[in-house]
Amino acid sequence: MQTTEKTLQDLVERMVGGNAHMLSLTSTREAMWVLYDRVLNVSPANIDDPDRDRFYLSKGHAPMYYYAMLAQKGFIDPDELNTWAQLGSPLGLHPDRVLVPGVEISSGSLGQGLPLGVGTAIGLRADSRRARVFVLMGDGEFDEGSNHEAIAIAGRLGLERLTAVVIDNSSASLGWPGGIARRFEAENWRATTVDGRDREELYRALTQAPDGRPQAVVAEIRDGGGGMA
Repeated sequence: MQTTEKTLQDLVERMVGGNAHMLSLTSTREAMWVLYDRVLNVSPANIDDPDRDRFYLSKGHAPMYYYAMLAQKGFIDPDELNTWAQLGSPLGLHPDRVLVPGVEISSGSLGQGLPLGVGTAIGLRADSRRARVFVLMGDGEFDEGSNHEAIAIAGRLGLERLTAVVIDNSSASLGWPGGIARRFEAENWRATTVDGRDREELYRALTQAPDGRPQAVVAEIRDGGGGMA
């Protein structure tokens, strides 16, 4: 089922209502939209298939659009969104892989998603699987040393089925000289910087043919819709 603006917004509003501040936390919206609508080979029907694509939300403190997309795609009942962050709800402020169908990793602590994605990509390659691994990160995660180690080993091993999608909303404490893409390129990644609000740019970047290197898509958000990291 194709996602529409109204459908996704209606699903998000089940969680945040008319809270304008919460609705401003939309930095992941377009990336999530393009991934689930046009890129990922994953659905409720194949969620246990070892050849499915993996999506890891490393930016786990911003799960509203993630939950809304999971509801839109049939992983969870849309009515569950009405219970978001309530006592006893499976939909917490950070996603829990044990409680929420379709969630591949429990996340929230910055710097965990990419190392997990690297390990998964290594395991899938060892099993001769063609599944891809997509990790959605925030730019603030580059303050964490674990990510620099993950970037280095992924480039060294040529994990071409691994893609890092970096939401760059200028929330990092330190930033990176010359931009985030240069950090990846220094470790033998293919890196592309796009307008994080342009779905066609995102789609083209996310569907480039593999070239023997892991790839990074840096989605710049410069309209104030961001939030933390």
